[in-house]
Amino acid sequence: MAGGNFMHRVISYVVNEVIVSGLANSPAFQRFAVRTSRKIEDVSKIAAKKKQEIAEQVKDISKNLEQSFKDRQ
Repeated sequence: MAGGNFMHRVISYVVNEVIVSGLANSPAFQRFAVRTSRKIEDVSKIAAKKKQEIAEQVKDISKNLEQSFKDRQ
């Protein structure tokens, strides 16, 4: 059983090294990685902006509801 585990680890290591080396030296993969990274950064910025906008809207709604409640008293 231990021999199978050792062979699995060796094969896994070799395959991993071949794949990593192949991708690291691939201009197409590097372009893909850069584009993907930029897209993720853009989406993160948009999400942060929307989060801020929503927080401000919730704050305004809360103030309006609070004022309405005070006006009714």
